[in-house]
Amino acid sequence: MAAKRYEQNIIDEVNESLTILKRGGLLLYPTDTVWGIGCDATNAEAVDKIFALKKRAESKSLICLVSDFKMLNQYIENIPEIAYSILKYADQPTTIIYDDPIRIAENLIAEDNTLGIRVVEDGFCKALIKKLGKPLVSTSANISGEKTPMRYPEISQPILEGVDYIVNLQRKHKSTKSSTIIKLKNNGQVEILRK
Repeated sequence: MAAKRYEQNIIDEVNESLTILKRGGLLLYPTDTVWGIGCDATNAEAVDKIFALKKRAESKSLICLVSDFKMLNQYIENIPEIAYSILKYADQPTTIIYDDPIRIAENLIAEDNTLGIRVVEDGFCKALIKKLGKPLVSTSANISGEKTPMRYPEISQPILEGVDYIVNLQRKHKSTKSSTIIKLKNNGQVEILRK
């Protein structure tokens, strides 16, 4: 019975979140790493709202979440073959920075024409992204320069008040740290930026 209720909660929260995202609003939501602030990754105005809320310089890029490899292929022009192996064997959430993103809000793309994307495992995130049909921005729920909150009670009041909707679900994952970040160049060069 509890499992059924939890599944219904996920469906309700996905539908509520979808309404907010389609209006260009901001979400505070649980991910497979830490709590995140997100919006539709193809909506440049919504992305601007995240930069403003976090007081973050636009030169500092944000990452996106996709539901699966198929969606990943729709937003990166050429995915190096090694990316699939890295993601298949990763034992923790892993964000890969790719060259040449496409069909994404311009203000999400870094100055060197790259974008960090994570194929998400979290059930709520996966369901929401599939229903949205587009990537979801994901950035830690803090003002830029402040400590990343690892648990919901650590999220500051300005962030809680600055989003349009707070997803009413607990994080289901034991991980309380940000994802591993790997930069992959089209020439095959691999660089680990954060373990």
